[in-house]
Amino acid sequence: MIRFVTALVLALAGGYLFASLHVPLPWLLGPMVFAFLGSRLLRKTFKPQWPSSMRNIALLIIGYSIGLSLTVDTMKEMGHQLPTMVLMTVLLLLFSGLIGITIAKLSGLPLPTVLMGCIPGGLSQMVILAEDTKGIDITVVTFLQVSRLMMIIFCVPLLVFSPLFGGVHDEIVVAAAGSEWTQWGALFPGIVPFALACVAAALLAKKIKMPSSYLLGPMIATALLHNFGLDAPLLPSTLLSAAQLMIGTYVGLLLRPENLKNKTRITLLAILSGIVLIAGAFGMSLLLAKLHNLSPATAFLSMSPGGMDQMGIIAKEIHADVAIVSCYQLFRTWFIYFAIPPLLRLLFKRIGSGSGTGSAAGSNGQQPMESK
Repeated sequence: MIRFVTALVLALAGGYLFASLHVPLPWLLGPMVFAFLGSRLLRKTFKPQWPSSMRNIALLIIGYSIGLSLTVDTMKEMGHQLPTMVLMTVLLLLFSGLIGITIAKLSGLPLPTVLMGCIPGGLSQMVILAEDTKGIDITVVTFLQVSRLMMIIFCVPLLVFSPLFGGVHDEIVVAAAGSEWTQWGALFPGIVPFALACVAAALLAKKIKMPSSYLLGPMIATALLHNFGLDAPLLPSTLLSAAQLMIGTYVGLLLRPENLKNKTRITLLAILSGIVLIAGAFGMSLLLAKLHNLSPATAFLSMSPGGMDQMGIIAKEIHADVAIVSCYQLFRTWFIYFAIPPLLRLLFKRIGSGSGTGSAAGSNGQQPMESK
């Protein structure tokens, strides 16, 4: 409990400071940064701890919020964009693969380990696949995945709120201020059937091993109920900020550079690869925006290799097309979840992954932590 309270105090302090400094998404970025720094500084005393259940609650909230934007018209539009989704996903994965090959050559790490760390497919899926594959260093895979995730969560908001995307920052401040007047009382009783459906859908999705079950289950349930005519109340902005805090704190505590060998070199390569990947996603977003007449911010968030929950939060904040962003992120998640593991296993068999140096590291006792 003391470790949980320590993490909560750090998260609140980070969110308040970042909000005072008018940093974009302060309740996501502030807790993430303070949780990461606190876990390093308080390692020998009350090391912060954040249960995965808090992250799951946040995903339920975000899943509900995203589900409201998935209308019939939106789904028809996404069917029209399906060929583009396939093209953009393949291009992004090929680009990630090139980055992985480059890092492997510069770092001397085994190529299979680096490839698993560079594929933007979600930490949980990649760690599970790494555990089932001989010769993979799970510590390196986890570090590369989490460092990429943290860089994208931190850098993407700064980019989309910048003049590069039309200087939308002032508009969002006004919109956010207006949303503060949402009354908590307006949630009831309309939120009750949606809450029950979201919890049931999350548990069902978990049972059938759906990826990102606590996000996708509620999102699908909300979209179905909403499209069948049930009125869905909007969530208060304070509740959405709390969800951001829960996710930001969880992500901030994932990164453990102290478990790495050659920390400095691998950290620098991870940062450099993250920058290159974001730049590549930006370039692909320009093509996507032209193909389907999307706003630059919507296209960039659709291509950003972060995760549907984080990109959905940002899309809501900047009034981008949340449904489009979510569908592109969802398609990439499912594509990677089903297509990439067999392809990687086939590739590793050909290049002899068993000769890597990470087999011992795979048994270091570190428990995988699920994140998008």
